[in-house]
Amino acid sequence: MSQFFAIHPENPQPRLIHQAVGIIRAGGIVVYPTDSSYALGCHIGDKAAMEKLQRIRQTDKDHNFTLVCQDLSEIASYAKVKNEAFRLMKSLTPGPYTFILPATHEVPRRLQHPKRKTIGLRVPDHAIVQALLRELNEPIMSSTLILPDQALPETDAYSIREQLEHCVDLIIDGGYCGFEATTVLDLTEDVPKVLREGKGKIDHL
Repeated sequence: MSQFFAIHPENPQPRLIHQAVGIIRAGGIVVYPTDSSYALGCHIGDKAAMEKLQRIRQTDKDHNFTLVCQDLSEIASYAKVKNEAFRLMKSLTPGPYTFILPATHEVPRRLQHPKRKTIGLRVPDHAIVQALLRELNEPIMSSTLILPDQALPETDAYSIREQLEHCVDLIIDGGYCGFEATTVLDLTEDVPKVLREGKGKIDHL
């Protein structure tokens, strides 16, 4: 049975954030709200937690995981970023965008795309996520909470609880946060490529 924390979406309670991060560090799977939809997250170094997350999503080995970061200062540790790409990312973060970049050697191989050796990175604009990342002091390994046979992400914490309370360790209710996935930009080449159009606007790209 998972725990269920109601955390204020604008002023997260420090005590609950501290407890949530303790669950992540202990190998737990956490459902949390972002600026686009709810997501599943776990500790970046925990292989067993990642495999559990894959079973929940029923993804294949080619599934792209995303490292959710507090800001761009962490990005150089996990991805190779050219100046032009960095400037674009700076103009779009924090926000509902996922950036696909070449992974550095710091990224465990199991997190990289098996063929392209890339990693997804994201800096969300949401107070709960930012509070979790400050307390954790490292990225959260994440995947959008889209359940098997569903086309859209989950957006209601109580509905998520009914479906996943025996599969995850914590569900954070941060209120309604939408059901639009992030816009995914491939920045591995000189010209940015839109892989998925989502909540993030692309008119100016």
